[in-house]
Amino acid sequence: MKNRITNLFNIKYPIIQAGMIWNSGWRLASAASNSGILGLIGAGSMYPEVLREHIQKCKAATDKPFGVNVPMLYPNIEEIMDIIVEEGVKIVFTSAGNPKTWTNWLQERGITVVHVVSSVKFALKAQAAGVDAVVAEGFEAGGHNGRDETTTLTLIPMVKEQLEIPLIAAGGIATGRAMLACMVLGADGVQVGSRFVASEESSAHEDFKQVVVDAKEGDTQLTLKELAPVRLIKNKFYNEVQELYRKGPSIEELKTLLGRARAKRGMFEGDLDDGELEIGQISGLIHNIKPVAEIVNDMISEFEEAKNNVTSL
Repeated sequence: MKNRITNLFNIKYPIIQAGMIWNSGWRLASAASNSGILGLIGAGSMYPEVLREHIQKCKAATDKPFGVNVPMLYPNIEEIMDIIVEEGVKIVFTSAGNPKTWTNWLQERGITVVHVVSSVKFALKAQAAGVDAVVAEGFEAGGHNGRDETTTLTLIPMVKEQLEIPLIAAGGIATGRAMLACMVLGADGVQVGSRFVASEESSAHEDFKQVVVDAKEGDTQLTLKELAPVRLIKNKFYNEVQELYRKGPSIEELKTLLGRARAKRGMFEGDLDDGELEIGQISGLIHNIKPVAEIVNDMISEFEEAKNNVTSL
């Protein structure tokens, strides 16, 4: 399955395992890469030296390409970038910031740079900044999300219409059929997050994985748009946020309720009541926890079957 994305990353299938905070450690990234896709370590939840450890363990666990996802608004960004270079990582996905800040610096050091966006405007800004590819992520996605609430089905063809560099679709993709749909719409590949949260190798807490598997349509909601829009499973914390909204809260009141390390409490430590449980709408279509290799095999098999069915119409 050769195309611009498989050639760019030297991978077998045009699928990227998303770099998700508290879910994407070295076990998940290396298992993904060993399965023929691109695995990403999620640096957003790691102190610099923890990231170094995960990179080193990933290198020991796979001889295939892998990368690191770096939210640029996090502290210690300079130290994180230095560690990525020192450890010889050749692929970086940046998000939550201006791609101009680090793209040239990374590329001068032989690193392929991809930037995550949620709109046509920011896709064009990323292209102008010189990135090698763009991830366009629709409103369905879990975790931190775009303010415009543009869905993947709408976003991908809009971005494709104006973009020249390779395009990766994200948001609401967990099956081979969804992968085919995105590629028909113009994507060169897909980035998959929620499906890999519910994998054996994910670093998410087992209780959180089970919540994802048990989720139904309507169980997630985008909230906290005044801070940074985030899609959450509805739980006690979510209900407290909604109750606060009824009083017309200030940004400071929202920050106080959110507090510190709430995402860690929910996804990594398994506090299903007071933790922040970030997951995509597609969780309603995820019914089991599987090894990464099996997830990838299922996606590719379904993709090929769906493609054959479409061509026979």
